[in-house]
Amino acid sequence: MRHVFIYGTLRAGEINDIGVAAARHGVKAPKLIGRAAASGRLYDFGEYPGLVPDDLAGPVRGDVYEIDDALVPVLDEIEGVAPGADSLFKSRELVVAVAGHPVRCFFYPVDNASALGRPRIEAGDWVSYRLARDLVVETSLKYGS
Repeated sequence: MRHVFIYGTLRAGEINDIGVAAARHGVKAPKLIGRAAASGRLYDFGEYPGLVPDDLAGPVRGDVYEIDDALVPVLDEIEGVAPGADSLFKSRELVVAVAGHPVRCFFYPVDNASALGRPRIEAGDWVSYRLARDLVVETSLKYGS
């Protein structure tokens, strides 16, 4: 068993929901350990966010799950991570606090260069940002603004 910190489309209810991904591949369901935050800057890449780790930046909100090792290759595939291949996302480790206890996790950040020119998600929460952004687009389309 491993722990993963997820901050974007792998979160529950998002397009790559970790629980749905596990079920689709016949892997044991991930167990939500709790909410957590990582220090960094979150950017809008359109359909998904990218987290640039930065100890001097604010919190990026996410969730920590305990997962079966068999789910790791599924998550790697979703994030486009393959051995020896260059990809936007990398698999890295960090320690986050869950209910006041440190938990070592892996996660999928992007590098600083990849985020250049991308809109920053100042509040550090992909889900609330995406919902607000999508509402503005829907309203604009509906009312022609």
